[in-house]
Amino acid sequence: MRAASPAGEFAGLVAVVTGGASGIGAAIAHRLHEAGASVAVLDLQPDGADAAHFAVQTNIADDASVRAAIDAVTGKFGRLDIVINNAGIGAQGTIADNDDAEWERVLGINVVGIARVTRAALPWLRKSPSAAVVNTSSIAATAGLPERALYSASKGAVLSLTRAMAADHLREGIRVNCVSPGTADTPWIGRLLEKADDPAAERAALNARQPHGRMVAPDEVADAVAYLASPRSGSTTGVSLAVDGGMQNLRLRPE
Repeated sequence: MRAASPAGEFAGLVAVVTGGASGIGAAIAHRLHEAGASVAVLDLQPDGADAAHFAVQTNIADDASVRAAIDAVTGKFGRLDIVINNAGIGAQGTIADNDDAEWERVLGINVVGIARVTRAALPWLRKSPSAAVVNTSSIAATAGLPERALYSASKGAVLSLTRAMAADHLREGIRVNCVSPGTADTPWIGRLLEKADDPAAERAALNARQPHGRMVAPDEVADAVAYLASPRSGSTTGVSLAVDGGMQNLRLRPE
């Protein structure tokens, strides 16, 4: 029987967290490190990463940058077991509000970025006894949100890509899952609120959108990612785990 405590469950494993210098990514990096993993943060602006992590400046929109980053990680640690594809960018508006160049930019980071990082890591994941990939999708993949057409399309693609990757690599011993947060209280949301005509009212609306009445905490997403990535979850693959206060599935009566 396995030990009841999850403490140290990632001991001896090496994890890459893209976008791990801030927000949800930083919370994920901290959670994995706390449980024993050696963590490499791949970020466009790595200066904000925790000093406990190995930070590598990486542009996931560029294949050469990604491959150089994975080489740096494996050169330092000699292995790679877990890939957390968390890096992404937001987009606002209807289909009329973003031109082709913006569609290509957002999809190139939010979707193709996952392919770039994971394919660079595949030779190492195939050698790992505990290989896992966790992608960050969103409630926007399963619920129609106003003025989020491009962002929703990208996160819907992440959800579908996750399932396809899980099917492709299961027999290689690589589990692939995704986490789908509701609106999380992150610096990115903070910047959006600063631009709102009435930041307090906008924050209240975002809180109310989740059935439990508040935005999701980054640490809650990190705990879900840790579950999906853990060697203790060996029978969990092809799953989208919602961390959204019930937004995806609950329909509560108005108070």
